Amino acid sequence: QVQLVESGGGLVQPGGSLRLSCAASGSIFTFTVVGWYRQAPGKERELVARITSGDSTDYTDSVKGRFTISRDNAKNTVYLQMNSLKPEDTAVYYCCGRGWTGFDYWGQGTQVTVSS
Repeated sequence: QVQLVESGGGLVQPGGSLRLSCAASGSIFTFTVVGWYRQAPGKERELVARITSGDSTDYTDSVKGRFTISRDNAKNTVYLQMNSLKPEDTAVYYCCGRGWTGFDYWGQGTQVTVSS
């Protein structure tokens, strides 16, 4: 069973940066697409960014130009570089990989808090 483990969250001031990592226990090519989601208190989980096995990417409008998703196939890891962070980016960030059968694998989440 493939597992996904997120890391890199923390407390950062507005305007700061963080890089989240999503490490797969097996090959990253197990997944057709890997996405970063977030869930703020009292809100629904939303898709932030995703990257396909062919390296196509897309982003939710609120993070375009600030966040970048990328993958390192040799390390079986997907990253989310987050720049110009805002308080409204505060949330638990989750990594999700969709397998070729359509099954979704979720990580445990990492907290990102943007506050002065």
